[in-house]
Amino acid sequence: MTRRLTFKAAAIATGLLTTGLMTTPASAYMVYVSNEKDNTISVVDSATMEVVKTIPVGQRPRGITISHDGKFIYLCASDDDTIEIIDTATLEIVGSLPSGPDPELFVLSPDGKRLYVANEDDNLVTVIDLETKKVLAEVPVGVEPEGMGVSPDGSVMVNTSETTNMAHFIDTTSHEITDNVLVDSRPRFAEFKPDGSEVWVSSEIGGTVSVIDNATREVKHKITFEIPGLRSESIQPVGVRISADGKKAYVALGPANRVAVVNAETYEVEKYVLVGQRVWQLAFTPDQKMIISTNGVSNDITFIDVASDEPIQSVTVGALPWGVVVSPN
Repeated sequence: MTRRLTFKAAAIATGLLTTGLMTTPASAYMVYVSNEKDNTISVVDSATMEVVKTIPVGQRPRGITISHDGKFIYLCASDDDTIEIIDTATLEIVGSLPSGPDPELFVLSPDGKRLYVANEDDNLVTVIDLETKKVLAEVPVGVEPEGMGVSPDGSVMVNTSETTNMAHFIDTTSHEITDNVLVDSRPRFAEFKPDGSEVWVSSEIGGTVSVIDNATREVKHKITFEIPGLRSESIQPVGVRISADGKKAYVALGPANRVAVVNAETYEVEKYVLVGQRVWQLAFTPDQKMIISTNGVSNDITFIDVASDEPIQSVTVGALPWGVVVSPN
């Protein structure tokens, strides 16, 4: 049975009453969550906040994204060394892509024609043509590549290598590395600002987010996090998402069980939102009214209201939810 626990109810149960959290979303979207441990995708209706379907998929599903027209889901089946293609109309696997070994995270080009994949085991970024389903290029990068970001104009992709502790800037035409930027320990995610001016790179062990100037390719600011009552080593930034207007950023803080709300113009942390346990990744709904976190250890996802930056509701999904993507319409 799907658990639907409102944070208001949880607060009452624990004696911590929080008011004004329940809201009704204006639009309904399908939310797709990759569950790493039980090899499934949970499909959640954002209007009812209930799981409507569970899809069996390949081994150790992690990175997940969706085509710009919403017709196909792409899923990293990391232990099967493949990327599965799922038809959103039938919710069935309809094909696969030649990803290279251990695909973990990827990013779709702005024109929707290419997929840039981090292959953790062989230190490569694989470029896949989605029309021909063929590999266009393999780009050698640092050790244990994971995070993948692409500029809004599609000209630059960024890969983060966890062991080399670098953000690699790659020209999408030549498929050559143009710059290597040193960041803090174990970088896990790369997110461009909507205007393309900055790349935000989270460092899980370093406990920071490095803001890199896309013109100079230099770190212009480092965002740090402090939560009363928590040791610094338990605050581990992973997923990052920046709002479409470029004013707010959300950072998943791993075992801190919180999402940080950051002013993306001043780089000041404005709030910490308590969610489930071991928060990994984040995704906005297309209307930007909610952002959703995956909480690996508590096996749930949390819907957060963007206007108030308060949690709305938590929904149980599969075992060890890792990635999340929302239908574009």
